[in-house]
Amino acid sequence: MKVIVCGAGQVGWQIARHLSGERNDVTIVDSKPELVRRATDALDVQGVVGFASYPTILEQAGARDADMVIAATYSDEVNMVPCQVAHSVFGVTRKIARLREQSYLDARYADLFRREHMPIDVIISPEREVSQAALKRVAYPQTFDVHEYFGGKALLMGLHLDADCAVLDTSLRELSDLFPTLRIMVAGVRRGKRLFAPEPEDQLFAGDHVYLLTDTRDVARTFEVFGKPPQAKDRVLILGGGNVGLSVARALENQPQRVRVKVIERDRTRAEAAADALTRSIVLHGDGMDAGLLEEAGIAKTDAVLLLTDDDRTNLLAAVRAKTMGARMAISLINDPGLVSLADATGVDAHINPRALTVSSILRHVRHGRVRSVYLIGDREAEVIEAQVLGTSALSNARVRDVAFPEGALLIGVSRKGEFMRPTGDMVLREGDLVVIFALTADVPKVDELLQVAVEFF
Repeated sequence: MKVIVCGAGQVGWQIARHLSGERNDVTIVDSKPELVRRATDALDVQGVVGFASYPTILEQAGARDADMVIAATYSDEVNMVPCQVAHSVFGVTRKIARLREQSYLDARYADLFRREHMPIDVIISPEREVSQAALKRVAYPQTFDVHEYFGGKALLMGLHLDADCAVLDTSLRELSDLFPTLRIMVAGVRRGKRLFAPEPEDQLFAGDHVYLLTDTRDVARTFEVFGKPPQAKDRVLILGGGNVGLSVARALENQPQRVRVKVIERDRTRAEAAADALTRSIVLHGDGMDAGLLEEAGIAKTDAVLLLTDDDRTNLLAAVRAKTMGARMAISLINDPGLVSLADATGVDAHINPRALTVSSILRHVRHGRVRSVYLIGDREAEVIEAQVLGTSALSNARVRDVAFPEGALLIGVSRKGEFMRPTGDMVLREGDLVVIFALTADVPKVDELLQVAVEFF
């Protein structure tokens, strides 16, 4: 596949990194020569220096025979124009744009992006993705990571195994025998710095970080089995009253269960706008690092603190201060993957990487087969892919034990006619089934091949 990536910033660079690693023909475009040079030096991609909105630059990047244009610059308007030019001038069939301004996403203006107006096939909203991720972290405070599959009927959860976990030193095969009605599958295990797809005889140990897929009806029981008691989430403090913080506060206000929300925003104009937009939340104007202001916000009684400013270091420092002053849980926004290890060392309970979420959203529109969702684990270490089984793919009418899954890939969930099923070796996959597959990055291309239909399908 020939792909043009507009924007060589962190998001564009990560997209190009993934796509080139999967043997796609990638050209990256940016007006800053140093960013293009960084991409071409580190990745197997071509680079073009110039403004991606210019037809001459897109043509130089190969737009006449490109399969897809992905616009991921810092400007919404700049992202729109390359999509329009790619469609109108070069006839590119697939256009994806990252848009941050919420008014562009208002349902009242949905017609704006129809083919006869501004032809964008897929719109990715980082703010919306981050807000949803933050809400999931608050909903499941026992986890360090969580993502929905099968339309919300299954959850991928990341759990840290403590020394008092009842299933330590238990193999995965024994775990299935001990709890035969528990609909869970352990997908991946991080032990130290190594992430791997476990075998049935592998055991779980204290300190492991495990990723597992569970039926949403079994979430409470899963927490019980893995020694994760229920945690209150009645009082939430949000640091940062921008688009993300405001979106999260609104969603928490609208939940059936009453949640007491307080927002701290340093910028007075933003604070006033947040106060006008929220109905039950309390908005405080000031510095989230101010111990006196945190005390005024009731930090010692706060169940969860969400650090959602646009500055990673502020988020990390404020998280440390909030935890030392009594906050039970700190969830931090971290854009720079290099700071994740620092977050773990400073006691941040969970982190959200906006760039990884954006890349995940884009990847599902690039993959072969009928991929519905792609979720990245760690720094491009693994992916959890949801896809539909197509008629002449290698999965259709195949017994699970007979499918040639690569060593680093596991089938961890099947949904048939809306019902979650834990896969077994004797299960026969059928056309139309939805499957969730955990795959280490090196094995993703092989999984992609399994999901593709044969040529005669067309």
